[in-house]
Amino acid sequence: MPSAGIMTETFASAAELMARALGAEDYPFAVIEHPISSADGAALAARAERAAADCAGLLLASDG
Repeated sequence: MPSAGIMTETFASAAELMARALGAEDYPFAVIEHPISSADGAALAARAERAAADCAGLLLASDG
């Protein structure tokens, strides 16, 4: 089943390393701005919309 993750830019390299370590070096994930804990509602909504669009693109690309 196609899937994609979402990471903040601070944790993107750790996500890539973990994917490689688990044998999924091409695992797709969207990258959003960091941090999220101090972002207000409007900023979180904008990041979520961007992440959803990025994930949709990743999933559609993997559908081939």
